[in-house]
Amino acid sequence: MPLEQGQIQVYTGNGKGKTTAALGLALRACGRGLRVLMIQFMKGGGPYGEHAAAEKLAPLLTVVTSGRPGWVKRPVPDPEDVNMARAAFAKACEAVTGGGYDMVILDEINGAVSFNLIPVADLLALMQRKPATVELVLTGRDAPEEIIAAANLVTEMKDVKHYYRAGVPAREGIEK
Repeated sequence: MPLEQGQIQVYTGNGKGKTTAALGLALRACGRGLRVLMIQFMKGGGPYGEHAAAEKLAPLLTVVTSGRPGWVKRPVPDPEDVNMARAAFAKACEAVTGGGYDMVILDEINGAVSFNLIPVADLLALMQRKPATVELVLTGRDAPEEIIAAANLVTEMKDVKHYYRAGVPAREGIEK
């Protein structure tokens, strides 16, 4: 059952839950037999719980990770980080336009743009080329205004209170 009217969704902001929201969409889509690809940018420190879940939901859900462990330097990233992000973005372009997936999630793509790994113009061009039968989901902090304007749905996660500030580290199965 292919999508008849795929949209572009953006999950951004400083609050927790952007990737989690995208994974909720992926779970719902897989439950209806849709094929989902999630490409994770700047997340080389895995494996994360969603990788184990994707194995259980295969072949409907595929998760591809790119990036090195640790933080990308701003405003001038290491060339290796740029190359890894651009290679992942090339896969994303192929996935969005190639007909093999009903939903493509570009996890942390907004951060990759903010960190100067992917030009905003390239992401906008992909959004414009997206076929009507593909749902495109973009996550990450600092979504550029141009991306927000071009999207069909934008949700901003707001950090009101977080247990990290009380010293609670990332927990397996919840944050990783």
